[in-house]
Amino acid sequence: MRTYHCFWLLFWAGQPHQSFLTPLSKRTSGFPEKEKVLVLSGNSRRDLHRSKRSWMWNQFFLLEEYTGTDYQYVGKLHSDQDKGDGSLKYILSGDGAGDLFIINENTGDIQATKRLDREEKPVYILRAQAINRRTGRPVEPESEFIIKIHDINDNEPMFTKDVYNASIPEMSDVGTFVVQVTATDADDPTYGNSAKVVYSILQGQPYFSVESETGIIKTALLNMDRENREQYQVVIQAKDMGGQMGGLSGTTTVNITLTDVNDNPPRFPQSTYQFRAPESTPPDSPVGRIKANDADVDENAEIEYSITEGDGYDMFGITTDKDTQEGIITVKKTLDFENKSLYILKVEATNTHVDPRFLYLGPFKDSATVRIQVEDVDEPPVFSRPAYIMEVKEDVPINSVIGTVTAQDPDAAKNPVKYSVDRHTDMDRVFNINSGNGSIFTSKLLDRETLLWHNITVIAAEINNPKQSSRVPVFIKVLDVNDNAPEFAMFYETFVCENAKAEQLIQTLSAVDKDDSYSGHQFSFSLAPEAASSSNFTLQDNRDNTAGIFTRKTRYNRHEMSTYFLPVVISDNDYPIQSSTETVTIRVCACDHRGKMLSCNAEALIHPTGLSTGALIAILLCIIILLVTVVLFAALRRQRKKEPLIISKEDIRDNIVSYNDEGGGEEDTQAFDIGTLRNPEAIDDNKLRRDIVPETLFMPRRTAAARDNTDVRDFINQRLKENDTDPTAPPYDSLATYAYEGNGSVAESLSSLESVTTDGDQDYDYLSDWGPRFKKLADMYGTMDSDKDS
Repeated sequence: MRTYHCFWLLFWAGQPHQSFLTPLSKRTSGFPEKEKVLVLSGNSRRDLHRSKRSWMWNQFFLLEEYTGTDYQYVGKLHSDQDKGDGSLKYILSGDGAGDLFIINENTGDIQATKRLDREEKPVYILRAQAINRRTGRPVEPESEFIIKIHDINDNEPMFTKDVYNASIPEMSDVGTFVVQVTATDADDPTYGNSAKVVYSILQGQPYFSVESETGIIKTALLNMDRENREQYQVVIQAKDMGGQMGGLSGTTTVNITLTDVNDNPPRFPQSTYQFRAPESTPPDSPVGRIKANDADVDENAEIEYSITEGDGYDMFGITTDKDTQEGIITVKKTLDFENKSLYILKVEATNTHVDPRFLYLGPFKDSATVRIQVEDVDEPPVFSRPAYIMEVKEDVPINSVIGTVTAQDPDAAKNPVKYSVDRHTDMDRVFNINSGNGSIFTSKLLDRETLLWHNITVIAAEINNPKQSSRVPVFIKVLDVNDNAPEFAMFYETFVCENAKAEQLIQTLSAVDKDDSYSGHQFSFSLAPEAASSSNFTLQDNRDNTAGIFTRKTRYNRHEMSTYFLPVVISDNDYPIQSSTETVTIRVCACDHRGKMLSCNAEALIHPTGLSTGALIAILLCIIILLVTVVLFAALRRQRKKEPLIISKEDIRDNIVSYNDEGGGEEDTQAFDIGTLRNPEAIDDNKLRRDIVPETLFMPRRTAAARDNTDVRDFINQRLKENDTDPTAPPYDSLATYAYEGNGSVAESLSSLESVTTDGDQDYDYLSDWGPRFKKLADMYGTMDSDKDS
């Protein structure tokens, strides 16, 4: 036999049941539902069975904002498996379980631990279950129940805005809609009147009213004038509980602005205005300002001024200053004191935006009289025209007259006038003017292609008073003549394939002309006479200012001729006819079978790598520079290693011998021997020149020794003659130095270097005692001594 275990949620409602009902606290109230039983099978949660008729509960109710000191009692859970022996344990889970809601695990009593606010959360869904304390297994399926929070009036109405701003036109009818205010109440609108809001006006009467249910504010007073009062502040109250005593309320402020309508016409503050204007006042210059006052603002205060009548209707005009709404009286034509000195005008001011609803207030315009007195002044010359336009052909010769300007003194004195060109407008001095009659003529040649228009300024000044001057612009247009030959529109450099066929188009030509043509340019193309018969190409004129270049033969060879220069003559059809000869460069290139260019260099077959001519030249230059560097380096090293050919330390000239070792100081007098210069008789006949390498061994000639009484001049002449006739002398200029003291001198030689005349009198053994730095000299001279001894 199957046993069904039921878990009941009980809430005290005033109808007890014999074993399932547990009384709850009187602070809560429930609403029973008949025949509503929550029974879950202990063996399967999917089975739902009806139990016997009874009052069963699946929801509790609590009032919000509980103010008691104890926990608020919610209800009691009870299971029919509970025998009262403490073997069962009740547990609670879900929204707020363990925090907001706690349960007595022994008795199943549920309590709320904190004050609840319906506006924060109106419903809590929880789950309850009874488990066996000993085994920890549930004895009932988990059941779900709801705790609903009952509302109390604890929230005052709140307006959607703290401050409302609204505007309506002035002079509006009673009942005109202004703005609608809205207040909301966070309380439950379905429970009592806590959320029922009623609107009322606290401040702003008798100008405005508010509808109690909708919050719509309307006008309550007729003809409210903005010019009297523009701003209104209205305070609106919203009260709940339907406005009854004890309801909560909130307020908001509504700032209402009356917008302007055109209900005020313009009015001049005075009926007559007087102004003075010198006769030299230029046109469009202001003479004076008048203003009509309008109490309205913005576009409703906009005024249009006009001259309705008067003898100065054609001489003066009036405009409106949009910023100040003033009427500006201006001069339309040049004033002349000699003709008329006083003008009387009638000026009218009218609103531009008239509201038909307020036409009954009167005409929206006003008028005033304006008197203008013209004052006499000394005026500058006046030109006959405000501007001059002249035309001249670009091929006119210098000093050609192209036009004349005229100016006169308007005063009664009729002072003479002189003319000049403002050089700031003609910096190149292309034009000049006759100062007496105003005729303009050219001073340089013109070119339309360089400058089409010349804009200059001519000055006319009184001769007696040069400060009185006036200016006039002169626009000179340079007319075109056919003085430019047509030319190619671009530089043409094309190619022809080696495998090209005859009559094949390789290039289309076009031309341009700097000259202007009124009927359009017509160019003709032809080959130059020298190329017409011998050319490998033909030229076809397309009669549309273009021409085509065609091949004349079937094949071309870039190794025979890599580039062709084709001269083309281009002519125009204007008068006189102009023509020019332009050159088209045609290169012969290797192409594929589709005519696509592969290479245009004849060297491409020799150099399969495809290096360009520039690259090859650069490589060749690098190689040459490298070779030159190597040769120079080798020559320098050879020059450094080459030593002078010195056979003996004796010679008829001083010789400087360089060593890498340090010398012996002042006592080293044997580095070279100049004794021969002191005694010509000591010359060795077998000595050779040390400054050059002898190529042919000539036997040096024996020169006669000088006589003892030989004069120095004779000695020098003798040596000079010997050098001139010496076949071993070098073929270039050389310097031969001699020194001769003569023989038989009483004092003999005073030189410390020539203390002896022969090497046999000198001992060089002491050089070895001077240290390693003089070792080379010691070895050299020691060896020489040993050679002499042997």
